[in-house]
Amino acid sequence: MLAAAVDTARAAVVEAAGRDAAGAHLGVSADDERVVTHRFACLLPGYASWEWSVTLVRVSRSRTVTVNESCLLPGATSVLAPAWVPWSQRVEAGDLGPGDLLVTPPDDPRLVPGYTGEDAGWPGPPDVDDELAEIIAETGLGRARVLSLTGVDEAVDRWTNGPGGPSSPLAVAAPGRCASCGFVVRLGGLLGQAFGACANELSPSDGRVVTYDHGCGAHSEAAAAALSPAGAMTLDEVGYDALEG
Repeated sequence: MLAAAVDTARAAVVEAAGRDAAGAHLGVSADDERVVTHRFACLLPGYASWEWSVTLVRVSRSRTVTVNESCLLPGATSVLAPAWVPWSQRVEAGDLGPGDLLVTPPDDPRLVPGYTGEDAGWPGPPDVDDELAEIIAETGLGRARVLSLTGVDEAVDRWTNGPGGPSSPLAVAAPGRCASCGFVVRLGGLLGQAFGACANELSPSDGRVVTYDHGCGAHSEAAAAALSPAGAMTLDEVGYDALEG
């Protein structure tokens, strides 16, 4: 009885969207006992290959067919909007502009609570003397949150594999490494073991973090390393090398 009630299902579509909304009957399927769903082609502009879905039900021992629900569903070839992605997963480096606010979630794995806790003031909690507050401020422990080991590891990975790392074309062609350059300022904390900031205004890396095995042509000792003459080749016709038999 429910499978044969095609006109009842079509009437539900007409009531919802108008007489010209439903096209050919595409089929019917049983969802449960005394529950079936009829499908109709959608003729609305902009909804190519979409289908009207009308579910009919019948109470036990009743001969009355009732419309349970009707809706418009996409077909196999329907054009759909891309899956929604939370903003926190869409933001990329460089997206933040003047006046924009990027809220850091409270459970960000890159951060852990700082020495003074979330309610601490700056430069230190009010119950410490000025000398201790100054030490706390200098060491960076007066912040509500600080970098976690995860945050440090992610920064190391980005900086090592970025333009300030040892594998960039600039570093490969450099006459010397940043570790021996007088323009490099060492970072504090764990990151200072492998990274510094370039302070040479003539360097492409000026103001950026570089690894100590990075380098560029603006090395403070570049003249001594690259401009010294190599000398002419000499053929030794006097000396000899002892070879073991």
